[in-house]
Amino acid sequence: MTAVRHESLEYGKADFVLLDNVSMEEFMGNLKLRFEKGRIYSYIGEVVVSVNPYRAMNIYGRDTIEQYKGRELYERPPHLFAIADAAYKAMKRRNKDTCIVISGESGAGKTEASKYIMQYIAAITNPNQRAEVERVKNMLLKSNCVLEAFGNAKTNRNDNSSRFGKYMDINFDFKGDPIGGHISNYLLEKVNGTLCVSARHQLLRGAPDSLLRSLHIQKDPTAYNYIKVGVNSHTHTVADAMKVIGFTGDEVQTVYKILATILHLGNLTFGVDGDVTLIENPKLVSILRELLSTKEENVEKAMLYRTVATGRDVIEKQHTIQEASYGRDALAKAMYERLFCWIVGRINDIIEVRNYDARVHGKNTVIGVLDIYGFEIFQNNSFEQFCINYCNEKLQQLFIQLVLKQEQEEYQREGIPWKHIDYFNNQIIVDLVEQQHKGIFSVLDEACMNVGKVTDEVFLQGLNGKLAKHAHYTSRKLSPTDKSLEFDRDFRIRHYAGDVVYSVVGFIDKNKDTLFQDFKRLLYNSANPVLKAMWPEGKLSITEVTKRPLTAATLFKNSMISLVENLASKEPYYVRCIKPNDVKSPLLFEQERCRHQVEYLGLLENVRVRRAGFAYRQTYPRFLQRYKMISEFTWPNHDLPSDKDAVKRLMQGCGFDHDVAYGKTKVFIRTPRTLFSLEEQRAEMVQRIVLFLQKVWRGTIARMRYRRMRAALVILRAYRRYKVKSYIREVNRRFKNVRAMKDYGRHVKWPTPPKVLRKFEEALRSIYNRWWAWTLIKGLSPEEALQVRAKVASLEALKGQRADLGLQRAWEGNYLVSMWDCNSPDTASSFTLVSSELQRKDKFMRVLFSCNVRKINRFHKAEDRAVLITDRHLYKMDPLKQYKPMKSIPLYNVTGVSVSPGKDQLVVFHTKDSRDLVVCLQGMVPANESRIGELVGTLLSHFKSLLSMSRCMPPSAR
Repeated sequence: MTAVRHESLEYGKADFVLLDNVSMEEFMGNLKLRFEKGRIYSYIGEVVVSVNPYRAMNIYGRDTIEQYKGRELYERPPHLFAIADAAYKAMKRRNKDTCIVISGESGAGKTEASKYIMQYIAAITNPNQRAEVERVKNMLLKSNCVLEAFGNAKTNRNDNSSRFGKYMDINFDFKGDPIGGHISNYLLEKVNGTLCVSARHQLLRGAPDSLLRSLHIQKDPTAYNYIKVGVNSHTHTVADAMKVIGFTGDEVQTVYKILATILHLGNLTFGVDGDVTLIENPKLVSILRELLSTKEENVEKAMLYRTVATGRDVIEKQHTIQEASYGRDALAKAMYERLFCWIVGRINDIIEVRNYDARVHGKNTVIGVLDIYGFEIFQNNSFEQFCINYCNEKLQQLFIQLVLKQEQEEYQREGIPWKHIDYFNNQIIVDLVEQQHKGIFSVLDEACMNVGKVTDEVFLQGLNGKLAKHAHYTSRKLSPTDKSLEFDRDFRIRHYAGDVVYSVVGFIDKNKDTLFQDFKRLLYNSANPVLKAMWPEGKLSITEVTKRPLTAATLFKNSMISLVENLASKEPYYVRCIKPNDVKSPLLFEQERCRHQVEYLGLLENVRVRRAGFAYRQTYPRFLQRYKMISEFTWPNHDLPSDKDAVKRLMQGCGFDHDVAYGKTKVFIRTPRTLFSLEEQRAEMVQRIVLFLQKVWRGTIARMRYRRMRAALVILRAYRRYKVKSYIREVNRRFKNVRAMKDYGRHVKWPTPPKVLRKFEEALRSIYNRWWAWTLIKGLSPEEALQVRAKVASLEALKGQRADLGLQRAWEGNYLVSMWDCNSPDTASSFTLVSSELQRKDKFMRVLFSCNVRKINRFHKAEDRAVLITDRHLYKMDPLKQYKPMKSIPLYNVTGVSVSPGKDQLVVFHTKDSRDLVVCLQGMVPANESRIGELVGTLLSHFKSLLSMSRCMPPSAR
């Protein structure tokens, strides 16, 4: 019910019912604060108070519509859309006819409010069957444009004041889709404002030159006596709207012709020639004849003469200048009024519900939107202001009665004792205006029916005679000392909104049907069928007796009574519009002006009615839904027999039981302070709940993330196992029969391993390579095995360092006894003898390497020498002296061997005493086969075997 929940108190109280103190000062202070903070809408219970912002506001778009669609009234900040949605839901859910009554003074924004309400209803209806729904919506919205163009006028308070009341019924089918509508109009001013503005903006603003020429119209507004400055509208906009609604081209053209006729009538002047009245500008008669599609002599005759029937005799009475001028103005007023009514009727013909059978399609429900003139107080209040203010009295009476009725019915439904509420009952003012025989309208009608010359002063005398003792009526004759009233002119009525002084000048003329029958026959006999249809009574002969037409006051009173009865039969919703200032400023809030509007709209009275009993009420489930976190007995869910018992326990726990009443379906809270206290406790608990929920949710998210990660890990592990097993199975398949293969599987292509098995694959390849190597060497003799180890050692040491390591040939090792280096058998036997002697002497086990060399001494001199390397010593020999040993170096003194990367056979033996031996190997081996690799491999293999043996020996034996 209240939007205070969604707006902080810096914007004031969103619902005036929740004010701490119900006073005009508190009300105005809250209204001003909200206006200054840009909050133009507020609530009084279920009534929307709207302040005209005088600026465009971005609060009516599609996003805002979605925020209010289907929401309860209190679930969002105050807005027109909230009241429109409430009316639509009541119509759709409960199958009830509803109405939205928009009221306020001229310029308060009533017409704009009705547009936004229709825009909202059009936006939320069912998108299915879009074509038909859109057609009806479009017609209803476009009808607004047309009616405003012909029914609005500029006043001294409003540039676009509605000079007609409009009540629109929008019909919906059982699905809630609009299927048609009906418009009722209450036009007041026939010529003084409305038609002049309409004629100006329809013809002089934006009309094409060709149209103006055909109508004999100039663009200069000052050329026409009826023209006044008015609203800004354009011909093409209204014409387009009329075409969309369904007006034919001929009908639109006829509308322009009627407006042009009215402008030309304003310029028609009369003079006298002796005793004869004549038209001073006869060219206009020819133009009028063309526009009205009739004969020129008929136009002139109707303007200058009046046909009067006396029994069976018919005479023609010539007008005086005054009578002719009066008849001309009456014709202009009547033509405009008839045009406006015809437009409304034509729109109704087009938008009415067609081919709808309730037995087939279900009940046809209605939402009514009433946009009607607001209460007006001018310096010179005329008959129109009197009717407008009477209308507002009727609506205010209905408003108070329905609000009280709704309150009383709700109390009775809920079983809450009803307390009588004192309020100003303006029925006494309504009776003052409309009561039979005694009311102002009755006195006015009586004066109009009197025979002879009837003046406005005679009417005022009649009022003074019949209403002299009425508490809400006075005049200068009844209050001689009141100088604010003029003798024989003014009377004052004490309205619910304040005292208003009216001038009786023009009351008689405006109340009577002053249009002569000659004009009606003239227009009925037009060759234009549209114009002819507007004047059906013109077919009557002058001698035919017709009833006296009803007066304007009686017609207006009857329409108001009918309107109120119509509204009373529906479930009403209200929008009260306030005008903050007279200068259309978006920043200015005129306190006194707004206070006056609050008084005449009865807003404070409305607050008091709502607050007389209980300021707040809500159904038990919704109340619990909002406040259940306050009590441990209701959070998170209660286990009591009913929601009502749960609410009782909650309120008792908070200490508010004394300020609460419990109905059948709702809880009633008496003072706003209790509600604010509940809101404060709720806000505190919501903060805790939010923190708790955040903690729980973060924990939930963490557990979800953990479960996802764990699941991912399980999946990843399973996938890896699958890939590993697949890889191993594939390796097993490919190498299954590798022992039977000639090359033991060297030609087999390894499968691509998964990323996780790349190191495993390297290890597996290494194992395979070792197995392959072992398989190859296990059948070798010890000598062959030693040679293979030497070649492997050479490859490991010199791979990539020298181009040829001699791996493809058999390594002889002891070349000095082989066929390669022996020049003769004697040379070989000499070396053998020396070698045997050294073996006996130095106890070596075997010869590792022997070869002829070229030695380079420290003087860079080269000499032929030979080297013998055993498992114990390195010997330098002189081949020229039967291989006599020249130097013996124990192998443990050799610290390293250096070779060059080139094709030469240069070798450097490094010793501990730094007396390195530099030699160049020589022999009969082909040049492309180097002994360098053999030498290095043999030494490395020997040293590795020694190292391996050393590791296997106990430390004492090393």
